[in-house]
Amino acid sequence: MTTQTTASGTPSTPATGAPSGLFGIPSHIGRALATAGGALTIVSTFTAWTWTDAFPGDLTIYGYPGGLQVLVLIGGVLTTVFGLATYGIKGLRWLIPAGGDAALKLAALATFATAWYTVLAISTELGGLVNLEPGGFFVAITSLAALVGALALPFEQPTPDFIDPDATRWERRKHQAAYGLAVVKAAFATSGTRRPLRSLPAYAEILIIVAILGLGLTVFTYGIGTPYDELFIGFLITVGFGFAALNKSGLVGQASQLTARHQSITTCGAFVAAALFPFTQTNDQYATLGVYILIFATVALGLNIVVGLAGLLDLGYVAFLGVGAYAAALVSGSPSSPFHVHFPFWAAVLIGAAASLVFGVLIGAPTLRLRGDYLAIVTLGFGEIFRITANNLDGTSGPSLTNGSNGISSIPNLDILGFDFGAQHDIAGVTIGRFANYFFLMLIITAVVVLVFRRSGNSRIGRAWVAIREDETAALAMGINGFKVKLIAFAVGASLAGLAGTVQAHVTYTVTPEQYQFAGPIPPNSAFLLAAVVLGGMGTISGPLIGAALLFLIPNKLQFLGDYQLFAFGIALILLMRFRPEGLIPNRRRQLEFHEEAEAPTVLSTTGA
Repeated sequence: MTTQTTASGTPSTPATGAPSGLFGIPSHIGRALATAGGALTIVSTFTAWTWTDAFPGDLTIYGYPGGLQVLVLIGGVLTTVFGLATYGIKGLRWLIPAGGDAALKLAALATFATAWYTVLAISTELGGLVNLEPGGFFVAITSLAALVGALALPFEQPTPDFIDPDATRWERRKHQAAYGLAVVKAAFATSGTRRPLRSLPAYAEILIIVAILGLGLTVFTYGIGTPYDELFIGFLITVGFGFAALNKSGLVGQASQLTARHQSITTCGAFVAAALFPFTQTNDQYATLGVYILIFATVALGLNIVVGLAGLLDLGYVAFLGVGAYAAALVSGSPSSPFHVHFPFWAAVLIGAAASLVFGVLIGAPTLRLRGDYLAIVTLGFGEIFRITANNLDGTSGPSLTNGSNGISSIPNLDILGFDFGAQHDIAGVTIGRFANYFFLMLIITAVVVLVFRRSGNSRIGRAWVAIREDETAALAMGINGFKVKLIAFAVGASLAGLAGTVQAHVTYTVTPEQYQFAGPIPPNSAFLLAAVVLGGMGTISGPLIGAALLFLIPNKLQFLGDYQLFAFGIALILLMRFRPEGLIPNRRRQLEFHEEAEAPTVLSTTGA
C-alpha cells in the first residue's frame, strides 16, 4: 500500500473526484452570487442600519456611510472587484496574479464578519433586533449571500485518512479535527498559477511604491485614531481578512518584489510617510501612541539582532532598555538624581548606550557559552535581577542611587540647539505638540537603528550570526569564533536598547523599576518584545517594526475588555502563529522552512506493507 506525505508531514491520500465547494451550488452560480452580494453590500452601506444615534458612528443617515459602515463598504468593494476579476474582465485581471477564488472567499469573509459584528453589536448595546432599520437586515442578508456564494467556489477537498479501528476516542477526535482544519485550509488555498510581475518603467514602479506607502499610512492613521472600541474591533476584522485576501490574490507578493527591487527608495519613503503622521493629528492624543510605538519598535529591532540574526533566546532584554533609561535619567538634571548634573542630550545618549553596552558585555561574557533553554533562563534571571536591584537601591536596602520604587522623577524635557521638546511649535501651519516633537526625534533614532541593523546584517559578522543561528556546531567547525560573534551580537543589541531608553526617560518624565518587567498588560516588556520579533518576522527590518506597532496598539485599544484583555490577545496570537508561523513579514529562508511546498510542491512517497 502506498501513502503520501505532504511537505508539512501530514499523511494524506491523493484527492479524487472533481473540485467542489463547501455547498452544493454550481460554481458559476456561486461566483455570480458572491459578486452580486458584494455589490448589494456596497449599496446597503448607504442606508440606515439603526434608528438612533446612540450607537457610535451614527448609522442613521441615508446616503452617507459612517463608522463601521465604511469598513463594510471597503469589504464590499474588495469582494465585488475580486469577483469581477475572476470572470477574466480585461483591466481587472492584474488584481489576481495568483488566482482569485481564495482572495474572493477571504474578501467575502471580511465583509460578512464586519457586517454581522456590527449588526450584533447594535442589537446587544441597544437592546434587541428591534433597533435595526431595514438597512441592517439588508446588509446581513447580502453579506451572508456573498459569503455563501464565495464558499461555493471549487477547491481540492482532501481525502480522509484511514482511521485505526483500535484508536482511542481522543485520537479519533484529534483526527477528525485535523481533517476539518485541512478542509478549511483547502477552501481558502490559492488557486491558479502565479503570474510573474510584468516589467514596468522605473518611474511607474516608484509611483506604485509611493501609493503603497500612502495606503499604509492611511490604514495606520485610521487604526490608531479609532475613537471607540466597536470601530477598532471592526477595523481589526476588516484589515486582517482584507490583508489575507490581498495576499492570496498575489498582490502582496508583487508589492514585495517591487519594494525589494527598490529597497533604498522604499526605506526612505517609509520614513517620509512616518514623518507625515503627526501632521495628520489635531492633538497629542494619538501622537502619544506614535512615539511609544517607535520606542517599542526600536527596542524590538535591537532584539532582532540577538534573536533573529544570531539565534540567541534573550528573555531579559527589556533590562537593557532600563539601564539606558536610568543612566540617562541620572545625568539629565532630575532633582531625584543623586548626581545633580545636567548633561546635554548627546552626552546622555552616549552614556545610556555605553552603560547598556557594558552591561551586555558583563552579562554575555559568562553566559554566552550556554545554549538554548539554558541561555534563556539566565537572561530571564538577569532581567529580574535588574528590576529587583533597581528597586532596592533606595538608600535603605542598598546605596541611594535609583530612589527605589519611586524611581527617578521630574526628568526635564529635552532642549537641543534651542529647540524645546516640551513646547508646541508651528510647522507648515500645523501645531506640533510635545509628543509629536519626541516622535520626530525617535524617528531619527529608529533610522539610525535600521541603518545599523541593515549594515551589520549584510556584513561578514552578520553572515557569521546567521551561521551560528542555523547550526552553531557546523559554524564552529568552519572556523567561526562562536563566543566572540555572539558577544558582539549581545553588545550591539544591548546598546541599541539603551539608545531608545534615553529617549523613553524624557518622554515618560519618570523611570521606575515596574516599567521593566518580563511580562505585563502593557508593553514594553521582554515577553512583548520577543513576540514582536517572532510575529513580525525574525531576521527582517520591517517585520519587528510592524509587529511592535500591532502589539503596542492592540492592547491599548482593548483595555475595555478588562480582565479578558490578555485572554483575547492570547487567542489572537495563537491564531496568527497557527496560520502564519513565519511571521507577518518573513525572510525567504524562514518562509521556506514553514512552507516548503511553495518551492518544492512535489510530495514524498513512502512504501509500507
